[in-house]
Amino acid sequence: MAYDVSPTARTLMVLELIQNSPGITAEQLGDKLGVSERAARRYVAILREADIPIESVRGPYGGYRVGRGLRLPPLMFSTTEALGLVMAVLEGPRGAADPVENALGKIIRVLPEQIARSTDAIRRVSARGPDPGVRTPEPEITAALVSYSTACRRVRIHYRRHHDEWPMEVDPWAVVVRRGRWYLLCWSHTKDSQRVLRVDKVTKVEPLAEEFTPPDLDPLAAVEEHLAMGWKYPIEVLIDAPRADAACWIPRSMGRLEAIDDTHTRLLASTDEPDWYAAHLTAILAPYRILGSPEIQAASKALGQRLLAASTLADTVD
Repeated sequence: MAYDVSPTARTLMVLELIQNSPGITAEQLGDKLGVSERAARRYVAILREADIPIESVRGPYGGYRVGRGLRLPPLMFSTTEALGLVMAVLEGPRGAADPVENALGKIIRVLPEQIARSTDAIRRVSARGPDPGVRTPEPEITAALVSYSTACRRVRIHYRRHHDEWPMEVDPWAVVVRRGRWYLLCWSHTKDSQRVLRVDKVTKVEPLAEEFTPPDLDPLAAVEEHLAMGWKYPIEVLIDAPRADAACWIPRSMGRLEAIDDTHTRLLASTDEPDWYAAHLTAILAPYRILGSPEIQAASKALGQRLLAASTLADTVD
């Protein structure tokens, strides 16, 4: 340890060492701090004078540990540990009056500024309600992506899909949490296109020399629109309503809405499940026409026939 470390810094380091290694001895503290055993005991005494309940146990298996006092002692977190806590909180439900939300704010306030800015941005654009089977990414990988996103620094990532893994050079525009899944919204120089990548599939992050200017966009909206495209069956629907009205019926995750004029809107999307998508189109409270694909048209027709049959059966019963 450097000789010029201040007594205050050493005292805080003693607290962190005791928290991380309950039962640590004064001799071990001295070795880790580069001071004498007597000096280590003096730092413990300073913590006790600050009303931090440091307990000592005698004997061959004794040492120092943080006890339970009238107030919570300061907690020492590494950046990765703090971000890991933030990630866990973001995956659970919360509201403005939630004490967990307040605790999250306190953690963010003591993170290094660069990480704090990005983490707070993630909190603001995260969409709630985790999907089943979500996988939490590695905090170290997530912290690196968040940091380089904030610094506008190009990176080389290693991305795993199935049993293969390959490198990609990307501009990490933003890290977004949607329904418990962590996504990297980026520009891929390898593919020369915008990409939305699963953070839990990133296995390595390497910073590059190049910097980038992020585009002016809504990260969550961009991710949701991207996830609505690229499936097996393309969808085009004309809606006889203004775009603002259509947006109330069709969430961004179901496709991209384009204003045709003041009273008509086009919905562009894709799906692997025509029956599921056709059912969700019935939320549109205005006339609409399905221009494609044939699979969606067939699914909507079958759904309409089922609804008519159910209505006819109800009349018969009455």
